[in-house]
Amino acid sequence: MGRSFNLKSFRFTTLKDATRNFRPGRIDESSCGMVFKGWIDDSSCGMMFKGWIDEQTLTASKPGMGIPIAVKFVNQEGFQHYKKWLEKVHYSIGNLSHPNLVRLLGYCLHDDLRLLVYEFMPLRSLNKYLFERCWDYDYQISWGIRMKIALGAAKALAFLHSADIIGIHWGCQNSNILVDSNYNAKLMDFGLAWDVRTGDMSNRVISGTYGYACPEYYVGTGMLTAKSDVYSFGVVLLEILSGRRAIDVNMPCNQQNLVEWAMPYLRNKRRIFRVVDSRLDCQYSLGSAQKAAHLAVQCLANEAKLRPNMDVVVTALEQLQEESHMNT
Repeated sequence: MGRSFNLKSFRFTTLKDATRNFRPGRIDESSCGMVFKGWIDDSSCGMMFKGWIDEQTLTASKPGMGIPIAVKFVNQEGFQHYKKWLEKVHYSIGNLSHPNLVRLLGYCLHDDLRLLVYEFMPLRSLNKYLFERCWDYDYQISWGIRMKIALGAAKALAFLHSADIIGIHWGCQNSNILVDSNYNAKLMDFGLAWDVRTGDMSNRVISGTYGYACPEYYVGTGMLTAKSDVYSFGVVLLEILSGRRAIDVNMPCNQQNLVEWAMPYLRNKRRIFRVVDSRLDCQYSLGSAQKAAHLAVQCLANEAKLRPNMDVVVTALEQLQEESHMNT
């Protein structure tokens, strides 16, 4: 864990060839851009998807010779001059390495396009696990797996908030939490984070995702802190507990905003079952559900100073995961 300094500069034509001209069938769509699947050379991985790139030459290669990557188009809104963007890529993204962060392999600048090349996560985003049913494997994820995913995401944020990094993610949501074949969660789009110490907020358009943005975002101060991420994580944790989206316009009017609907139940130990995903079929400890609900309430406190640090959240989730192992 710590810093990494091996970012590659990719040619646009290489990425275009590797993803077969960015054709339909993309991996996912997060809040910050579209992601297409490709491959980069490494004999340790087998064939899984279409498109290949040679790691040494950075050119498209024949199928069967590499490891998967994800090529992401970054939305342009709010970004600085390309030189400043490159500085941010190299400092804020490329220098970070952690088991629960999606590894950045490189980048590409082409005319007005800005692309990031990540390691590929074969089982896609938490959003797909919780809300889409068209998978070939068992759709339902157990309580223990849910706690494992939540813990992984929490560890990533705790790392970004640590004394050595002091970064704010400001994009923690289910579409930015990717899950591998062992249900290890990895956070992506941390490249949109910035170093609090540099004060790099003044010249940037800061936009929050409705349903995940903290209350202080809406009062017009524009001053975000690590506790802003804690609130967003609280929303994600509530999604994991409930199997409901943060905002769902298809629900009855009084249930469309998950936090507003769930909060009265979360504060009442006897009514927590109303929030917990019914698809779990009561295959969880009531005590664990109550503890998880209490943690979500803490993270979702209206006042930033009342929210716990992510290190505290990690400790609480580690205990919950241990309890889930004991109950299986």
